[in-house]
Amino acid sequence: MSEINRKTAAVCTMGCKVNSYESQGMIELLERDGYTLVDFSEPADVYLINTCTVTQIAARKSRQMIHRARNLNPEALVVAAGCYVDRDDSLLKEGVIDLAVPNRRKKDLILYIEAKRAGKELPDPDETEPYTEMAISRAEGGRTRAFLKVQDGCRQFCTYCIIPYVRGPLLSRPMEECVEEARILSEAGCREIVLTGIHLSSYGRDLKEKGIHCDAGDLIAAIAALDKVERIRLGSLEPRLITPEFLEKISGTDKLCPHFHLSLQSGCDRTLKAMNRKYTSDEFREAVKLLRQHFPDVAVTTDVIAGFPGETEEDHLESLAFVREMGFAEAHVFPYSRMEGTVAARKPDQVSSDDKKRRSRELLAVTAQSSVAFMEGMQGKTVKVILEEKDPDTGLWTGYSPNYMRIGVMLQESQSGSDLQGQELEVRICGYVNKRSANHDASGLDSILKGERI
Repeated sequence: MSEINRKTAAVCTMGCKVNSYESQGMIELLERDGYTLVDFSEPADVYLINTCTVTQIAARKSRQMIHRARNLNPEALVVAAGCYVDRDDSLLKEGVIDLAVPNRRKKDLILYIEAKRAGKELPDPDETEPYTEMAISRAEGGRTRAFLKVQDGCRQFCTYCIIPYVRGPLLSRPMEECVEEARILSEAGCREIVLTGIHLSSYGRDLKEKGIHCDAGDLIAAIAALDKVERIRLGSLEPRLITPEFLEKISGTDKLCPHFHLSLQSGCDRTLKAMNRKYTSDEFREAVKLLRQHFPDVAVTTDVIAGFPGETEEDHLESLAFVREMGFAEAHVFPYSRMEGTVAARKPDQVSSDDKKRRSRELLAVTAQSSVAFMEGMQGKTVKVILEEKDPDTGLWTGYSPNYMRIGVMLQESQSGSDLQGQELEVRICGYVNKRSANHDASGLDSILKGERI
């Protein structure tokens, strides 16, 4: 194989924001080693699939992308990294992939590739090592919004979730490292920093056990002090983090976006207890109330699981009523996915597939209504939008408001020059485009608010 081909690589990212961050980190490792990155649909010498296993669907899609890579170039080195390979080593044993890189060794990607090519023994993951050192210098694809991973691992052990077993124990990144990377990203042109982690709400708890006192609120305040950081957005949070004390700590900055994703999973207390979720519906309700008191036009979004083992029809109706009451700006609804190795997978009272699908549809119908209501409530308001791309369906330049509403603006090139990406516009919201998809199984709506430039 030619030297040119030996230095081409293609990367496919599955799953969460943490995986997106880590993929960017591995892309930069590959580039520093002399690789040229190509699109995943093109022939390459190295295919890297950063896998996900949060649901059976995610695991299946990861396997499909691995097989696609093999078909694109049978002679290529096919590398799988991440949660799926940490959970299941069958792909390597069966020869479906050439190389498996565990989560804790993604920083050593080049070492793994070189060892494989040289026929040397691969390093074993060290579960005792400190926070996985990985850093990025720019946003994925040159965007103006960058993910910043500040935490890894989870101690929650929800009964349906495999992630604590594949991501390992709680590890928080030292705050000074997080702030320094935020500075580098902002100076590289990233206008918005999205703080993310496997369990972001736990940031700092392990550091506290070592005598270092900091939490998510301290981290937000420190990053907000950077001059070139314009927006700070938070990844998924536990409702227990939303307390008057936390809100007081973060109230000193207007850089924090009024968008909070609180993972609900169920609005029924009996189901929440069976899930080992460590809050009640009343506590969740109080968290939402506090957010709406502190942040005008706040968007509260969530995740909901339909058909958890043991969920009765009465439990489902209770959850449905709670979701309706909360009036989420958007909700992702998932039928329960049975994951081997979890407590819930062993429960005998599994809900039938038909019931899970029906309950999902009912939850989606309610969340679609609340999404429309939230968008209608934004009509006539003025917001700032950072443009990201041109929507191919509508011809609108689209970006996100601080409360994470996707907004499209019809612009002429003469209005703002030829390079529109990254520009911030002040717009008045005047309507929305409703793009409902029959195959959209995670959310009731995929809509764009329309704005007029002021």
